[in-house]
This record gives sequence, structure tokens and C-alpha cells, in this order.
Amino acid sequence: MIHAKNFGKIAALGLTLTALGLAAPAAFIHYRHSFGPLNLDAPSQGSRIVVDRNGQLLRAFTTPDGRWRLPILTGDIDPRFMAMLIAYEDHRFSTHHGVDFLSLGRAALQWASHGHIVSGGSTLTMQVARLIESRAEKTIAAKLAQMLRAVEIEQKTSKTGVLNLYLALAPYGGNIEGLRAASLAYFGHEPKRLSIAEAALLVALPQSPETRRPDRYREAARAARDTVLDRVFASGVISATEHDAAKREAVPSERRAFPMLAAHASEAALRSAPPQHIHRLTLEAKLQASLEGLAHEAAATLGPGLSCAILVIDNASGEIRAHVGAADYFSQERAGSIDMTEAIRSPGSTLKPLIYAFAFENGIAHPETVLDDRPTRYGIYAPENFDHSFQGTVTAHHALQMSLNLPAVELLAEIGPAYFIARLRNAGARITLPDEAAPGLATGLGGLGITLRDLAALYAGLARGGDVPALTETARDNATAEAQSRRMTGPVASWYVADILRGVPPPLNAPYGRIAFKTGTSYGYRDAFAIGFDKAHTIAVWLGRPDNGAVFGLVGRQAAAPVLFDAFTRLGTEHEFIAPPAGILSGRTASLPPPLRHLRKDAPKTFAAAAVAQVKIAFPPDGARVDLGLSDPVSQGPRPGARLALKAEGGVLPLRWIVNGTPVGDPELRRQTAWTPDGAGFVRVSVMDAQGAIDSVLVRLE
Repeated sequence: MIHAKNFGKIAALGLTLTALGLAAPAAFIHYRHSFGPLNLDAPSQGSRIVVDRNGQLLRAFTTPDGRWRLPILTGDIDPRFMAMLIAYEDHRFSTHHGVDFLSLGRAALQWASHGHIVSGGSTLTMQVARLIESRAEKTIAAKLAQMLRAVEIEQKTSKTGVLNLYLALAPYGGNIEGLRAASLAYFGHEPKRLSIAEAALLVALPQSPETRRPDRYREAARAARDTVLDRVFASGVISATEHDAAKREAVPSERRAFPMLAAHASEAALRSAPPQHIHRLTLEAKLQASLEGLAHEAAATLGPGLSCAILVIDNASGEIRAHVGAADYFSQERAGSIDMTEAIRSPGSTLKPLIYAFAFENGIAHPETVLDDRPTRYGIYAPENFDHSFQGTVTAHHALQMSLNLPAVELLAEIGPAYFIARLRNAGARITLPDEAAPGLATGLGGLGITLRDLAALYAGLARGGDVPALTETARDNATAEAQSRRMTGPVASWYVADILRGVPPPLNAPYGRIAFKTGTSYGYRDAFAIGFDKAHTIAVWLGRPDNGAVFGLVGRQAAAPVLFDAFTRLGTEHEFIAPPAGILSGRTASLPPPLRHLRKDAPKTFAAAAVAQVKIAFPPDGARVDLGLSDPVSQGPRPGARLALKAEGGVLPLRWIVNGTPVGDPELRRQTAWTPDGAGFVRVSVMDAQGAIDSVLVRLE
């Protein structure tokens, strides 16, 4: 029998044990809750990066605290690295639940028998816990906290998620965190492919990143790498041949610079887009790198203080494939931080093709129309050719190919400078005029401001049959870009200009007839331009001083044109040219309709010459929307027999009607006719009388 006195003691002990049994879990729960909620979002707080259209890294930015922590997933890693990491760090990774008690027991026994730590017992999950919640002290309490967090991590994410966290956060020395940043910094390439030696070094570094940094302690790094090689060889992960070859491989002795492609485009992406981890551009990294090298070479050849900008456009989509904003981003002498594709500059003669395009579209001229290249004064304005010579009577085709100034000004006087500027702005170009002055005839020879980006878009419009694309550098739906395009000219006028520019003599040793191109030189030799296109691509090149200083002898044809042709060569694609559209009026001058053979000779050479038109379109009125039933709800197509009535007032008969640059039938001895459209949309209707007077309207057919 239990004595009453002993019974009391036993009862007290039982109550105590019961209290402890109840208190221990409560204490454990309280201890665990004292850590606070688990945050697995650390990788999302890393570096923001900019990648090309294929995901290749263009540029990375450090975190706010100056660390390189690039996003990475297990699918982006060489599988051999993953096998070596698990074999070396945590060979039971796939079976434990965050804590490997066998490894912990082994480590504890080794510590007890040797008096110091021989090997660690931390799993990869426990290391992730330590990286997420760093604890400076190395105590049993700190280790217990890691264990608890490791279990919690594995409850909240998968094994792949644990590896992703480790790959993003593991330290590799200095301000380098994560495997991707380490691979780029020490080997200069992505971790998608690693040699056995490189993988072993990257496995070893996180164990003691500051004492094993290869850029500071090369021999310590080598020893740590070789230890990993020995261990993974013993585990059967690598062969003896791979083991021996890897040990002979050199260890890097310095850090490499991170990729720095498309610096200006990358910065613009970060400024314009909402905050996000990865910014994907439409650029192509390989082409971008090649053209950045070309720009640097071109500027260095021309002399100090000069820069170079290059844009490559995919004509079909309006996507920018390469964006070189300066010859050297880091050069203060060349003002490399300024993106010269967005700088407002004088375009020189590069706008002449658009003068001709508008003249062709409005029926003022044809490529075989005869123009005068003779000294002419327009009020106080007396333009001259670049070489101060004159060629007399020339065709528009020859005048544009030779970039003669007088014929271009003659055509601009006919269409009107204000009309010219308005058409450019309607096409999306940002045009600036000196002190907001009224447009004058000098605008046709570069007397205005425009960016290289807008120039490139206008030329891409010529390649697309007059439809100017909305340029983009960020990935987006092509249909959206197409919907934002703007009509500049009709396909016939655009093709006339493209065909003429295709015949411009190329630079020395460059292929003839491969691309259509035009060069330009601004007043005072401040800017040299060359812009060219084929069916697929448009490339625009600028050379000059960012501070707008003059560079004597800086001429577009001599300086920029060779860069343009070199850039097209580096595209590495075949040159397909634009097919002629329907409605082309071919033939020599003598075979043209009489009003198109010559520009009228009785027009006064003044700024208002284009406004002196004795003939006027009475119907349709300018800007009208004419319902012809072209979108039949039943047939979903043009209504058979739908015709647009055309009526003019005044003018000297016969009258020539022109729609979208294509003549309508033969000259009419009446002041009215009709035209059959092929569908709904905007059309430009022009009428020209026997003396060359012209009127034009833009209407929308529905």
C-alpha cells in the first residue's frame, strides 16, 4: 500500500508533470510565434533586369542597398550544377522535410568527439531559412530557429521552390548574391551551361563567401573547389576523367563587368513601365552588341567629342530591334549619357523624299516630271545646291537621287510649307520650328527640328506603303501596334519614292540597289544622317557632336552612309524589296499626261505659291465622311456599283483627277466624273487643270 504521505508526493509530482506536459507545447507554440510570419518574397526584392525579346540579359540594376541579386529559377541552371550541389550539401534533400536528423546527429557526435565542428548538419532548406532571417549568433537557439523555419518553409513551398530560393539568395562574396549574378561576375556567362570546375566553385563559395572569393583569395577558392570535386567524384556524380580535367582548369582571378547593352533603352523601360522585376524589350541582344561596337568604331574614327546613334526597326510590326543611343555610354567627352535617338536635331536633306511623296500623291508631279535646277529666288530666300552648282532641266527622279535643293524647294513651294509640316505631324512626327516661326521653304532643307526616332518611323512608313508604324521597344500585341499606325501617303507615292532612293549611288565598295536610302547634312556640318530601308527593316544612323558643335567636313554621305550599309550587313538577312502596287504610272516624260510633264511656269515663286489655285474641288468637301455603303452588312464587302462622285469648279480644261496618287482615267473635258473605290477608308482626291493648278481633299469613305 502507498503511504498517505508518499501518495501526496506522488500526486504532486503527477500534477507537476501534467502541468509541464501542457506547458511545453504552449511554450513551443509561443516560441515559434515569436519569430513572426514567414516571408518568402526575398527574391522578388532583388535586382531589376532588362532582357531582349528572347530573354537574354541586356542590363541589370543593383538593389537599393547596392547588391547584385538577379532572378533565376532551377530551369535556368546547368543540371550538373544541381546534381553537384545536392550531392555536396544535402544528399537526402528529396526525402527529408526541412531537417535531416541523421546529418545533425552525425555532426553532433563529431563535435563531441573532436571538440570542434567537423561538418555541418544544415540542409539546403535550413540554409535558406538562415538567408531569409539572418542571425549573427551561432547558438543552439539559433540553430533551433533555423530548424523550425526550415520545416515551415517546406510546408509552404515545394522542393523546387526551396532550390529557387537558395539559388536566388546564396552569397558569393562582396555584393554578389545568387547563382546567376555569381556566374556572370566570375565567368562572364549565364549558368545555363557550366563546366564541371565552374559548377564546383559555385557550390563551394556560399560556405565561406568572403574567405574564398576568387578575385581576392584565389588559392583558397581553388582548394574549396577541389574539395567539392573530390566529394562529388566519390559520390559518383562525375567521372574520374571529369574530376581530373576540372582540377586542371584555372580559377578566375577577377570579377567581370555585368552586361551593359542598350543602356538608354533599359533606363527608359524602367522609367516608363510600372515597377516590375523583369522588363522585356523587343531588341535583339546579338544585333544590339554588334551595332554598339559599330557606333563606337565610327565615332572613334571621326575624332574626339563625336557620338553615333543607330536605330533598327522591324517594318512589319514597328518593333525596334536595336537601339544605340550613343557611341560610348560611359564617355563624358562624347556625352554618352545622352540618348541621341531622342535628341532634336536638324535633319538636313533627309526630309526631301517626303516632299516628293506628297507631290506625287497630290498629282503635282511624277518621277518623270521635268523640274528646274536653276538659280531661283523666293522673295528674300535664294536656296543653293550643296555643291553650289546647277544642272538645269532635270526629272524629279534624277533630282531626288542627286539630292538637288532647287527642285525640292520648287515642289515644296507648290504643296506649301504649312501643308508639309501638317502632314508630318499627322503622321506622328514631333516637329519643332525655330522660335515657333511660321513654316517656310527652308523647312524642306532641314530648317526644323526632329528626332532620329521620328525620322526612322517616317521612313518605315515609306517601306510600308505610306503607313507609319507606332514604334515600340516593349513587348506588346502586334495588332495593337498596327491599330496605332498613321497614314502618311498612299502606296503609289511611297513606292515611287522608294524606287528612286533604291537607285541612289551607294558608298564606295557597298552593294548597289540593295536598299533605298537617303543621306542628310545639317547646316554648319553639325549632323550627318543616313536612313535606309528594304521591305523588312529600316535603319537610321546619326553622327555628330551631342553639344551641337560644328565638325567641318562631317557629311552624311561620307560619314553616315558607310555606317548604314555596315549596319544592314550585320543584320545578316536577305534584302527583299517592296513590290510595286497597283496603279503605277510608268513611262518617260513625253508619255505622261500633259499636266504631269512639267510644273506650271506661271506660278509666282513666293511662299504663297501653293495657295494660288484657280481650280477647286466642289465635291467631296475636305474632311467629309461619304457613305457609299462600302461595308454591306449582308455581304460584308463593298456594295456592287458604289461610285464616288467627283466635281470641280473653275480651272482650265481638261482636268486630271488623281486618287491616292493614281490618275483616274484620261483627262476630262468636263468638271465632273466618278470613281469606283475598292473599299472603305481614307482617300486623298486631287484635281489638276491644264495649267497645272491643283486642289486636294482628304475624305473618308464608308
